[in-house]
Amino acid sequence: MTDLQRDFLTGAVFITGLIGFISGEFIISSTLFASAAIASNLNFNRKRTNEGHF
Repeated sequence: MTDLQRDFLTGAVFITGLIGFISGEFIISSTLFASAAIASNLNFNRKRTNEGHF
């Protein structure tokens, strides 16, 4: 998976969680927000640790 695909997937999960929150599905939206946050943090850490390595 490329970085762009991961970013789109994380964004899609976040938007889905936002729509679920607005519609009242609080448990599902909380799970989706948590998974988007974890995925975003993993992507950030992976990018940061790979800098400077050839």
